[in-house]
Amino acid sequence: MAVHQKVLHARIPASLDREIRKRARGLGLSVSTVVRHVLLHTFDLVEDIVTDGTNLAIALAGEEGAVPASRGRAAASGEVLAWQEATLNVNAVCERCNTLLPKGTSAAIGIRDGAGPRAIICRACLTALATEEDA
Repeated sequence: MAVHQKVLHARIPASLDREIRKRARGLGLSVSTVVRHVLLHTFDLVEDIVTDGTNLAIALAGEEGAVPASRGRAAASGEVLAWQEATLNVNAVCERCNTLLPKGTSAAIGIRDGAGPRAIICRACLTALATEEDA
């Protein structure tokens, strides 16, 4: 199945253009890839903040049924069953903390139960995830 992609044009200040280009060069990525990652992760971050805020309000009101933010997104696109540590052969971005992961970095790749976007997390988030599960 072919993936249809669209081109987005946006007016931005010259200072933002310089900053994006500088960061893209530093990461060895194209400007398009950096902007795409920023947009994708920003929506996920906002979704998590809204869900966490809702869950906090529900918990403070003493109601049941709060759902962790990360759970709703994973279930919709194929839940991550396990994390496999690997050395990256390409630049990536941690899906949990948005840390830039240069080629050669040790990270973890998610193994999904079904279809879904590639999941990569940094070692710090992998360690935190293991700590959360032990608690």
